[in-house]
Amino acid sequence: MQAMFITNIPPVGWLLIAVVVLVLFGRGKISSLMGEVGKGITSFKKGVSEGTKELEEADAAAARDVTPEEKDKA
Repeated sequence: MQAMFITNIPPVGWLLIAVVVLVLFGRGKISSLMGEVGKGITSFKKGVSEGTKELEEADAAAARDVTPEEKDKA
């Protein structure tokens, strides 16, 4: 039901919302907030790529070690 509300807002309504937010928070506050959002997105992407890299390295190491261990003969 909320998604329906968001899609029913005309473009003039979005402009009005943007102006109200700008007046309430000020340009500097919004600018710093967007900078923090950008840093968060960059950090998230870096973490995902590092995690993917670690998984690929673990898969490659597991694929190389296919020889069975020899049991000691008593």
